[in-house]
Amino acid sequence: MPSPSDAVRDAEADREPSAADSFVERVLAVVDGIPEGHVMTYGDVAATLGSRAARMVGQIMAYYGSTVPWWRVVRASGHPAAGHEQEALQHFRAEGTPLVGGRRPDGTRAPYRVDLRRARVATS
Repeated sequence: MPSPSDAVRDAEADREPSAADSFVERVLAVVDGIPEGHVMTYGDVAATLGSRAARMVGQIMAYYGSTVPWWRVVRASGHPAAGHEQEALQHFRAEGTPLVGGRRPDGTRAPYRVDLRRARVATS
């Protein structure tokens, strides 16, 4: 006798892909294509796909972004995803992503951000 999870899996396999599924896949493909040391904003990713749904890109990244280089998508200010600043910083440093801030003149830590002027991938 099939388990309930088998029935759900079979039902999902039989359904047609929705427009939402396609948008998720397209967002993840764009993010996966961002070169090391570069970034795009959530709005840049949306614009690349002919959309203005920057917040939707953020939601997609929150739910499905762990399989792609999520740290390469930043807020319009150049700040990384909230709550992931330290992990993103490790990736940025390893990839040589241009950053600004991070230290105050007295040597104490301060918020950093990506230098969008130098690191941003041009969108068409």
